[in-house]
Amino acid sequence: MGRAMGINALMALAFEAGYGVPPPAGFRRVPFISSTLGGEQGLIADDLLGTGRDPLAPSRDVINAGGDVVVPVDLRNFGLWLKLLLGAPSTTEDDGTYEHVFSSSMAALPSACVEIAHPEVPSYAMNKGLLANTLAIRMQRSGQAQATIGMIAQSEQVAGATAAGVPTEMEVVRFNQFQGSVTKTGTALGNVVSADLTYSNNYEAVEVIRADGFIGGGDPGKASFNASLVVRFDSLDLYNLAVAGTPADIAFAFTISPVAKLVLALPAVYLPVPKRPVSGPNGVQATFAIQAARPAPGEEMLVATLTNDVAAY
Repeated sequence: MGRAMGINALMALAFEAGYGVPPPAGFRRVPFISSTLGGEQGLIADDLLGTGRDPLAPSRDVINAGGDVVVPVDLRNFGLWLKLLLGAPSTTEDDGTYEHVFSSSMAALPSACVEIAHPEVPSYAMNKGLLANTLAIRMQRSGQAQATIGMIAQSEQVAGATAAGVPTEMEVVRFNQFQGSVTKTGTALGNVVSADLTYSNNYEAVEVIRADGFIGGGDPGKASFNASLVVRFDSLDLYNLAVAGTPADIAFAFTISPVAKLVLALPAVYLPVPKRPVSGPNGVQATFAIQAARPAPGEEMLVATLTNDVAAY
């Protein structure tokens, strides 16, 4: 037995056919940067009277599971997280290039299980009934693109041997920040300093009464997409849209090539009217805390298109 080290930690993911039930096969090895996934069970202090000043043994409380996973925004594996967040994509193929279209309008979303392995111990923690609740991506001038995915889960089971079998693995091709772009109606939106993107399924945990202390699942609420755009103040274009209350067609993208890209398209984005503080002799910046909505009945608030060489998710 050895000491667990993050450099040797492994993560494997599979989608569940039934909530909270890991499949016997179909796991994929996925790259990750950090994880707080796990289950915890608190203690309830003794409240009995007449037993003296020293308390009796505490009681165990319910089990709370889940956490955040920070993953690279990459060309192939990120499609698995998009599927967990938005549901199965619609996929088309053209001469070996596959276009996977995910949308925010899916009524039913999948659940997954994730095993986190520390082979040195050995310890294999299977997180069951995972539901992807939130997605956060920061876009900036330099660095590597990464995403934080917030999840709720039903339980964690720790064993001394893997239950994931021999996972398949896809080569990692990361998107870099310099490959990012922000467009409005197909035209580059200039002077964007940074963009913080946040999507949420607004899950509500189903906290039923059951003998094992687990939740019964999760119900997705109304989806939301918000972003904070920091823009150098060089024109009144966005300001005028905000004053008029006119929605804008905005897309955030990472592009390696025409056949290797990720596009988050928001056809109806509403902008608030921001302040434009002057804090010194340098450039003036404005921060737009934008909100997305569906453009029309039957149309999606968010359409995420991942173009790569993966046949199916």
